[in-house]
Amino acid sequence: MRSMSDSALAVDPAPAPVDHPYNIPRLITFVRVAVMDALDRELAPYDISAAQLIVLAHLANGEADSAAGLCKGISYDPGAMTRMIDRLEQKRLIRRRPHPEDRRTVNLELTPEGRALYPRLVAAKDAVQRQFLRGFGEADVETLAGLLQRMLANR
Repeated sequence: MRSMSDSALAVDPAPAPVDHPYNIPRLITFVRVAVMDALDRELAPYDISAAQLIVLAHLANGEADSAAGLCKGISYDPGAMTRMIDRLEQKRLIRRRPHPEDRRTVNLELTPEGRALYPRLVAAKDAVQRQFLRGFGEADVETLAGLLQRMLANR
């Protein structure tokens, strides 16, 4: 029989590793890298990167309207986001606007040029998506989307 001091020092063992034949996080990383590389190639004629498209999409879809909102939404470093916004502003695709009620905040929005270009960028994204889903039936796509959404819900 163990003494009180022995049980106080006992540490629960780490949970046993789950024995799956696939390394899902690694596969997701490989897919993400491959998709982003393909998207970079598809967007090259527009002088836009995949990362820049993600920022433009968040602004176009109303998912963010500030650098802080973008950083939170896409887990991006604030310094890198500032440089990205600077580049998109230099390309005249977005603009900074003072927040009407908070002088400390700057809102971001697509310019008319950005709104005009955005549908072509979405078409490029759709082409890449079709490439990666080649051979998938509609049920496969629905299953994949559902499984990914379930994974996100488990955070």
